[in-house]
Amino acid sequence: MNSSNLWSLRLGFSGKQAHEIEQNGIVDFLKKSFKSKFDTILPTFLESGPRTLEEFKNLRKEIKNADSVEQKKILRKQLYGTVEMKNWWLAKMHNDSYPLREKMVCFWHNHFVSTAQKVKGNYWIYQHNMILRENAFGNFKDLTKKIIKSNAMVRYLDNVDNKSGNYNENLSRELLELFTLGLGNYSEDDIKNGARALAGLGLGEENAVYRHFFEDNQDKNYLGKTGNFKADDLVDIIFNQQNAPYLITRKILKWFIYDNPTEELVHYYGDYFRKMKFEIEPLLLKIFTEEFAKPSAGSKIKNPLEFIFQVVDELQIDDFKPLTAGFFAKQQGMDLFNQVNVKGWDGGNSWLTSQIYLQRNNTTDLLISGKTINRKEIKMGETEMNEELNQVEIQKIKVALDFDNTGNNKKIISQLTNRLLFKVDEAMQKDMENILKYDFNPTDENANFAVLRLYSYVAKTPEYQLI
Repeated sequence: MNSSNLWSLRLGFSGKQAHEIEQNGIVDFLKKSFKSKFDTILPTFLESGPRTLEEFKNLRKEIKNADSVEQKKILRKQLYGTVEMKNWWLAKMHNDSYPLREKMVCFWHNHFVSTAQKVKGNYWIYQHNMILRENAFGNFKDLTKKIIKSNAMVRYLDNVDNKSGNYNENLSRELLELFTLGLGNYSEDDIKNGARALAGLGLGEENAVYRHFFEDNQDKNYLGKTGNFKADDLVDIIFNQQNAPYLITRKILKWFIYDNPTEELVHYYGDYFRKMKFEIEPLLLKIFTEEFAKPSAGSKIKNPLEFIFQVVDELQIDDFKPLTAGFFAKQQGMDLFNQVNVKGWDGGNSWLTSQIYLQRNNTTDLLISGKTINRKEIKMGETEMNEELNQVEIQKIKVALDFDNTGNNKKIISQLTNRLLFKVDEAMQKDMENILKYDFNPTDENANFAVLRLYSYVAKTPEYQLI
């Protein structure tokens, strides 16, 4: 796989940006990505839903007082909003000229997990998603402060139930274990005192706010410091710890480049991150430019979105609905806005179980044959919500591959493998030459079908699953 295609996949979701990376270089592409604009206008699907605390309170009353039929209608409308939000985000991932921002939003989405299923407020989930987008290349410490004071996070990690004298430690624990320092770098007493500092931090209009009657205003001992700490104070103390940079640099390396980064590399970039005062943009610039110069292809298994969007773009499917990618990703265990738990998707080998591999092969065959699976539109009638969502329909689509119609079989095989595979051995080369034989005529009217058969073979190889 040539470097421009490899890094188009790593910095986005397909090979669409390969030409620009090759023409202008990785540094130029990164700088344009960091400066990329994004829409801050509230999506239309959220306009009719609750946004204020009073509106959410009234909705809960409405659900409580409604009969079973009306309750299902209300819940179906909420679920429809979540589906629309997935579609909105997936379209950004697939259509943005510089998709690194959305790739980074997805990274943060899986780091600061907050699921729609538990939060039960699409506007709060949208706010959470926008915080990630606005701060995707900003400062990690500032982002952490904003996230733990988001309505979505205090609700997801039950800090709405954290009150002086009746503490809930969930947010305090995950702030240390999953968001910043990692296991082994704090004590149970730090968790307890962190919970005391977070007591009373609950739902607000645009972000979480402290409720005076539920606060704990006594001194707390936290990571070796003593004082009447609140949320921002905890984060400031955490980011002064020696191990503060390493958890996140390890996760960034795993998300983009290596399923198993070396500790040497983690500490090398982590130390630079600390030196840059936890600014994300210079960290990414250093990681990507330095790793770009190394022969690192084949070091990471594609996640479901990288896989499906690459297939769709290779097959030049113009009318592909973004939500179909979401449906595929959910089947593969990557359900946007609904990770299985607060740890998020594991990535790595979990993206290539035998079942997932089979699903990838079957989906590729379906698309190559000119068909796609789309979920039916969710109607607002009285049918069962889950049954409605599980219905699918087969649609015909037009597919074609980009190949050199002036070349012979070996030239076309080389063109395709350079674009798609990090390694081709002798046996694989022979198999491909048996599919696209020496007398292949690239100008024949059925030439595209023959090259599609070759692509079908390539897409089912273990090597194709890697970038």
